[in-house]
Amino acid sequence: MSLCPCGSGKTLEACCGPILDGGPAATPEALMRSRYAAYVLCNIDHLERSLAPEARTDHDRAAAEQWAKAVEWLGLAILATSGGGAGEETGTVEFEARFRQGGLEQTHRETSNFRRENDSWVYVDGKLHNKPVVRSHPKVGRNDPCPCGSGKKYKQCCGK
Repeated sequence: MSLCPCGSGKTLEACCGPILDGGPAATPEALMRSRYAAYVLCNIDHLERSLAPEARTDHDRAAAEQWAKAVEWLGLAILATSGGGAGEETGTVEFEARFRQGGLEQTHRETSNFRRENDSWVYVDGKLHNKPVVRSHPKVGRNDPCPCGSGKKYKQCCGK
């Protein structure tokens, strides 16, 4: 028995496994965790099955499978949840999924919206919160002095 990839500390069988096998998710957080586990395990059927009908219209199964296989999944952190309790029809989960792609560690941060359908939860949509890349140093032009301090132009020194 292996630990669940979602980071709950439980075994896969006691956590996301039953949901990945087609069982209902009890809460939006449980569905979010199972969707992360599905990416780690490349369970594209679950990713597709857990989408709301309107979200399936632009779902690209091949692209989802390619991305799931192309990255090394590093962990999931649930940052906040709201709604999704007994008698509620909607809920949100804010999360960060860390992964490495092409040797670069990245974070996907999103607030996801979920809706209850047939006594289970489905993913409706999400809002990304990824921070834009900001240059920490000013851009060096080709004809500017090289920042290494050599006294040469950048294009004739470190800019080669």
